[in-house]
Amino acid sequence: MKHNTRLLPVFRISALLWSGPVSTLMVGEDGERQRQVIERAIERGLNWFDTAATYGAGQSETNLGRVLEELGTGESVHVATKVRLMPEDLDDIPGFIRQSVHQSLQRLRLPRITLLQLHNSITPARDDEPTSLTPEDVLGTHGIAETFEELKASGLVQQIGLTGIGHPDSLAEVVRSGRFATMQVPYHLLNPSAGRNMPDDFAETNYGNIIEECAQQQMGVLAIRVMAGGALADSPPSPHTFKTPFFPLALYERDRHRAAQLQNLLRESYSLPQVAVQFALNHPSIHSALIGFGEPDQVDEALAALNTDSPLPDWDELLTSVLTG
Repeated sequence: MKHNTRLLPVFRISALLWSGPVSTLMVGEDGERQRQVIERAIERGLNWFDTAATYGAGQSETNLGRVLEELGTGESVHVATKVRLMPEDLDDIPGFIRQSVHQSLQRLRLPRITLLQLHNSITPARDDEPTSLTPEDVLGTHGIAETFEELKASGLVQQIGLTGIGHPDSLAEVVRSGRFATMQVPYHLLNPSAGRNMPDDFAETNYGNIIEECAQQQMGVLAIRVMAGGALADSPPSPHTFKTPFFPLALYERDRHRAAQLQNLLRESYSLPQVAVQFALNHPSIHSALIGFGEPDQVDEALAALNTDSPLPDWDELLTSVLTG
């Protein structure tokens, strides 16, 4: 059932506000700063807010819902959230998903969610990676896709999507089913493997050019980890980086070292965070980039990447230098 292209116009915006744990904004307690950043984002034309039930154990959704209600903009912006199933939830996949969505709606103070996404890795066997599920878990009877589709039919969610982490062949199997409208996938200067074929000796996680599979299904694609968890913005590791099994501290330290080398290559002619945004949005099959903001000025800096007259770097030359340096 091809229902994907109807979501694509929503994604033809330039950047998105990510309410996740890396910037720490929406999982913290500074309500005034949360309001300032969200208000600045809306003033500058950003209309997509990405969160998840697992961010701060629901705190991100709670804070986002409160601020959107205070600003009176809940019905004029789009909110995406996510469901992650743990091993103890797999005995009743439909029941857990419905409960998670209803709790998310309560925290967000919204009647519906624009996009509901699966937030588990997809691999050949359960637990090949932390919290990973199989294609059968996603596509089988009484599985995730079927439950997501029922929630969509009920009007509680408008579209359904995936998080593109896991084994490339397993991800591709789910993508080729045509049952999902979007995928959010790690894609950045230090690991572009989701959007291009990499050499056999590529040392980092290889996402197997999964964006090409999404393009074949006319799916909306959202780049995540655009700043490599803050490494491309020369930020210190967030508290989340010290405890996540998905993008751990050792990876962050490698990325920050390579980001410093990259900045030396670019010299003072380019702002590395802005180049990171330009790189993600330069891919022809990526529709938007999820960017985590912690301050109002960071909204302006990200948008400045879209309105510069400076020539863009030679991406192939730059990537060759990064990946072989």
